[in-house]
Amino acid sequence: MEELLAYIHSLMAFPEKSWQALQPALAEVEFAKGDDLLKAGKVCNALFFIVRGYCRAFYNEDGQEVNTSFFFEGEIATNISSFGDGRPSLFSIQACEPVTAIRFNKVGLREAARENADIETLGRKCLQLIAGKQEKFGAIFQRLNPEGRYDWLQEHYPEILQRVPQTQLASFLGVARETVSRIRGRRS
Repeated sequence: MEELLAYIHSLMAFPEKSWQALQPALAEVEFAKGDDLLKAGKVCNALFFIVRGYCRAFYNEDGQEVNTSFFFEGEIATNISSFGDGRPSLFSIQACEPVTAIRFNKVGLREAARENADIETLGRKCLQLIAGKQEKFGAIFQRLNPEGRYDWLQEHYPEILQRVPQTQLASFLGVARETVSRIRGRRS
């Protein structure tokens, strides 16, 4: 839980009484590689602060998995739309290696936020960060070609290039696996 508290303090001043009020909504959870944190078609009822490991968001299109995002240590994995409006998720979130996470229970979080303004503010800040990351990735992927996307990831999110298998990376970049090999070869 120390990692989560440090993350919260990086976002805002968060008094001890607010931290204590948040505790009932939190639980440490473990996922094995391949476990789903969220399954497509299910409603997202949690936010997951990733302590160790990483996971990916993906959907299936004509039998092919399309990776849309990756969540690493110190980030929150969720489906903002499903979490907010209660509709089924269009994508799954799956552990790509053993994952330790702090689960924010939606009901507990909402109850705590009603009673504590700091928790409400924290929730808003976290959702803004998640939405901001999605918006940034969307803009980069619209503006840049695959090689430009790769370079941008190299500069801003090198852990994606270092830890994500080439097949998943290719899907994320929207190119064939061989194209990723060629891009990597030109960078060596």
